[in-house]
Amino acid sequence: MSEIKLEIDGKEITGEEGQSVLEAASENGIKIPTHCYHEKYEPTGSCRLCLVEVRVQGGRPELKAACTYPVQENLVVKTKTKEILKTRRLTAELMLARCPESQAVREIAEEFGVKKPRFSLKNLNCTLCGLCVKACETAKGESAITFAGRGTNRKIIAPFELSPKECEGCGACAAVCPTSAIKMVNIEEE
Repeated sequence: MSEIKLEIDGKEITGEEGQSVLEAASENGIKIPTHCYHEKYEPTGSCRLCLVEVRVQGGRPELKAACTYPVQENLVVKTKTKEILKTRRLTAELMLARCPESQAVREIAEEFGVKKPRFSLKNLNCTLCGLCVKACETAKGESAITFAGRGTNRKIIAPFELSPKECEGCGACAAVCPTSAIKMVNIEEE
């Protein structure tokens, strides 16, 4: 793989072809916050916490998810502009409104100075990051759980809201859940 030169927050770094901005930044000691990213799974940029400003030489600046945006030659990335920090704070506030009991979400909110959300959302203790869906699909090759609905009605369920017969209790979903919303329980020694 070839090396690619790019700039993040004024620091010239190198990344590799096929790498995301998040991966290159992480390898070079630059922290970009994440919630839905897991190195085992294909990133989706669901949570939007890793938004960065990217500009290819001569182009206009755009906000992109660092976990899905590929490194490229002459790329200039900013991780802490006023707009990015404002967007991350709003994202953290929405996550806290949805998951007030989650320690991971409370830590993210605290990092961005959010003490109490201005919004009132259903407390589902789930940020809909999708890691459990990816883990289930990867572990079994089938999906015992999936997304359903849109907007504020979006949720993770067994397909058609039926009992997830494909689920064998492997625990892959619980292992990657950042909010600990999924719990494994023993039922009749299984």
